Amino acid sequence: MLCLIVMVSGIYSYQISQSRTVETVDLMKDENKTFIQWVEFNVTCDAMKQAYEYDVKTYGEKIHLNWVELLAYLGAKYGGDFSNYQSKDMKEIADLLVEGKISVNELSKNMQYFDYYREAYGAVLDGLVGVYEMEQPKEDKTTEKVWKKVYGLKGFHPIAKGFPYSDYDDFGVSRSYGYQRNHLGHDMMGQVGTPVIAVESGYVEELGWNQYGGWRVGINSFDGRRYYYYAHLRQNRPYAEGLKKGDIVQAGDVIGYIGRTGYSTEENVNNIDEYHLHFGLQLIFDESQREGDNEIWINCYELVRFLYQHQSEVQRNDETKEWMRLYQMKDPAIE
Repeated sequence: MLCLIVMVSGIYSYQISQSRTVETVDLMKDENKTFIQWVEFNVTCDAMKQAYEYDVKTYGEKIHLNWVELLAYLGAKYGGDFSNYQSKDMKEIADLLVEGKISVNELSKNMQYFDYYREAYGAVLDGLVGVYEMEQPKEDKTTEKVWKKVYGLKGFHPIAKGFPYSDYDDFGVSRSYGYQRNHLGHDMMGQVGTPVIAVESGYVEELGWNQYGGWRVGINSFDGRRYYYYAHLRQNRPYAEGLKKGDIVQAGDVIGYIGRTGYSTEENVNNIDEYHLHFGLQLIFDESQREGDNEIWINCYELVRFLYQHQSEVQRNDETKEWMRLYQMKDPAIE
């Protein structure tokens, strides 16, 4: 491994090179604190699925494997590049951990960047798995529902179950409206009016018109690490009925509807060529990163693929023409 450390105006930049991979890890440092300044999230859907399965399978056992720690270990091993990910790499360490032959601390003590990857990947994933309660239909298949306590994936896919969409990895492609820039989100093309779902529980930070994103909503996670951005919502009726800034939403709630608004200084204008949801995820390690040149937006393509296994079921109110979730959730993060 080759490590180059450079200090420029209080910014420490670490160049990590391992095998054929290179990743830049930036830390901003002042007199009182050091925080991550850049994250390139390249974890594949397959790696997330495997780590998640180990986590759920060992929950309640003597040794419980944390899926983010497993991914952080591989991140440090691969230098952040999961393009050559192999399931056997994770199985080898998972078997050692479950058998008690080694601990995570022992496994990672000589890995210089394990702590970085644990914090970086945790900023993306820590809010998506845990204990929660969920309504489920009774086994007799009546309309009656029962509450069940669950440990597992409590984050939801941003598109409601049963609604078709198409996508591809478009993070970083060029955009030119207003000024030349990179696309810092993930677009999912779908039908107008498709219900948009809150991925994680949190509170509505932003809601209203933006000339680039059109009608949009921004939701902060309760730990303040993640800002979820949903844009180009439907003309005239973009949001779930009654949704307003400051509201608390549960993961799985309907928050809006797919449209093609935006690219206009005038409100409520359809200037986007194709109906789609722009879904973005910003990481915040320090308040100085919330707005401006220090913002960290990650590629969500593989994360969205992973979340597809957990889609929110919705039903339509024929009187209001609003969609709402079919099964309610109780997220301890809200209490």
